[in-house]
Amino acid sequence: MNKIQMVDLKGQYNNIKSEVDKAVIDVIESGQFINGPSVNDFSNNLSKYLGVNHVIPCANGTDALQVALMALDLNPGDEVITTDFTFASSVEVIALLGLKPVLVDVEIDTFNIDFNKIEKAITNKTKAIIPVHLFGQTAEMKKIMDIANKNNLFVIEDNAQAIGSVYRNNNEKVKAGTIGHIGTTSFFPSKNLGCYGDGGAIFTNDDDLAVKMKGLVNHGMYKRYYHDLVGVNSRLDSIQAAILDIKLKNLDQYNSSRRNSAKIYSEKINSKNIIKPIIKYEDDSHVFHQYTLRLINGKRDQMVKFLNENGVPCGIYYPVPLHNQNAYKSKRYIESDFSVTNQICSEVFSLPMHSELSEEQQNFISDLVNEFSLKS
Repeated sequence: MNKIQMVDLKGQYNNIKSEVDKAVIDVIESGQFINGPSVNDFSNNLSKYLGVNHVIPCANGTDALQVALMALDLNPGDEVITTDFTFASSVEVIALLGLKPVLVDVEIDTFNIDFNKIEKAITNKTKAIIPVHLFGQTAEMKKIMDIANKNNLFVIEDNAQAIGSVYRNNNEKVKAGTIGHIGTTSFFPSKNLGCYGDGGAIFTNDDDLAVKMKGLVNHGMYKRYYHDLVGVNSRLDSIQAAILDIKLKNLDQYNSSRRNSAKIYSEKINSKNIIKPIIKYEDDSHVFHQYTLRLINGKRDQMVKFLNENGVPCGIYYPVPLHNQNAYKSKRYIESDFSVTNQICSEVFSLPMHSELSEEQQNFISDLVNEFSLKS
């Protein structure tokens, strides 16, 4: 059995090596490293894949969120609601722009933002909501959009972990990231669609927002050396775009492999102490960026140690709620408002998940999980 990797980027590369190598060499020989033809090609192809009018590539997923917020013309002190249980970038950009982050609890079965808690958090200063499609599963976007429309709020979807997932919105199947006013994603190497460095993108069907964000990512320029906006330097380079264009053609297959691996895990793992991930909506609404379990007997850290000692890497996403992070602590937060997040932060652990996992590896991993669970 091959060594188990949390994410097997080398194995994935080996399957597309000739295409990637040629694409990289073509960019190098062209000398067009910034805003070259490959960036435009990838942008157009991603737009078609997502079924969205505009894709604006940028340097990384955090920049994508920041630029999306910048495009909304919010004022210092305006409030933005987001989830307490996610990576820090979602709240980081809010704070960086002088806006006020408002964190709310999550659903215990999906780990996604609890739409019931969103409405209770709205004040006259609330301007936007950032739902995160966590671990690859779409949040309850219909309810979130209903709340946003009722309260005249913007919605920015953080789709960094769920690109390719599908949501049934008003009886129409649409890709996650295309339902709100703006969607964002990350192309960090470990993502379902990842490059070999850093990268991100912003999506929208709003023509005016698209024009604004295209300027914002390029120093506020539409014409070289003429700055119409206060912008940032956030561009996807041509080599990364060329690589992503190849991987985009394989994304549905990658996601299908992840769903199949999740199914195998769920069939093999059997313990009263383990709560397995669910697919809340239709099968294609979850693309399993992570396969995240909950160990409910208080021995999560011992489980992780046991797996690591037996050659199985695993991750804890996330060990500390955002409202308890030193950078984002606030006296306005009440611990009882975050009962689900506080609970799952001590229970969750994620098993290796990628498109190159073999069934032999999964059997080995599942047997170890079952072994520890039975002993504990």
